[in-house]
Amino acid sequence: MKKLKMFSAFVVCFLFVAFSVHATGYRTGFNDYQIEEVENLNLGKSVEKVWSLTYKGSENPVTVIKRHTSDGAVYVVNSKFFEVCYGSTSKGFGTRTLKRSWSSVPSQINEVVINPEEMKKQQIITPKKIDDGQALGLIASYLPGLLNDQYTHLLN
Repeated sequence: MKKLKMFSAFVVCFLFVAFSVHATGYRTGFNDYQIEEVENLNLGKSVEKVWSLTYKGSENPVTVIKRHTSDGAVYVVNSKFFEVCYGSTSKGFGTRTLKRSWSSVPSQINEVVINPEEMKKQQIITPKKIDDGQALGLIASYLPGLLNDQYTHLLN
């Protein structure tokens, strides 16, 4: 009888921990990703480079467009259903407001998919200016956290 109570307590604790991890938004499905530079694109003077970010098992790559501004480098992350901007300036690396002229997704759709609280939390991911490789790694790592839970399938 004592073993049964111990086993029951263990199962209850395990379920509680599993539920807590899910409720905090911890996502393990986005640890594996691939970033490839896209060549031969004529996207205008302000576009420096373009990459394709694909998470493991996904058929929906996300496009990362690097633009140069007077403040530093800006990385615009686009998909069919959302877009977000990260900036690398002297103030650090993190989310930034996306210029309307760079936007292609209707704001009504973008506002539903992107979590505004997470946008605020990611305004400063690192307090220093970083290079393309570091920026792409941070974007790939932090991007899934920006999406509301019901829309993470957009990256899969």
